Amino acid sequence: MTRRGTPEADLQRTIVQALRLALPRTAIIHHCANEVTEAGPRGAKRQAILVGMGVHAGFADLMVLCDGRVLFLELKAPKGRLRPTQEAFRDAVLAQGFSWALVHSLDDALGALGDHGFTTRIAPPVRRPAP
Repeated sequence: MTRRGTPEADLQRTIVQALRLALPRTAIIHHCANEVTEAGPRGAKRQAILVGMGVHAGFADLMVLCDGRVLFLELKAPKGRLRPTQEAFRDAVLAQGFSWALVHSLDDALGALGDHGFTTRIAPPVRRPAP
């Protein structure tokens, strides 16, 4: 089901479904809802509560844990760009030796699994270099 005006959310639902099929059943695919969309003082108060409970600005959209590996996936619409907090999160993750990938499509997500050593139950997409 595609909802109008939510390309990243639509992409995320598609990727989560595919990862559930592609990865072993023991894999954990987790999304941390780390921002409040409610405007005004009430939304600001709720966001402050979440930050106090450990929400981290720029946290990746998905975290994949499987067979001792951790991969953070940041999902973006085709023309989407990283915010400074997302760049800082990426840099911190990579500095600690974890894997991180920017994903614009389902093929990107499946390719990232292979690129970072994840074993899947399906063949990865063929990646051809750009002409």
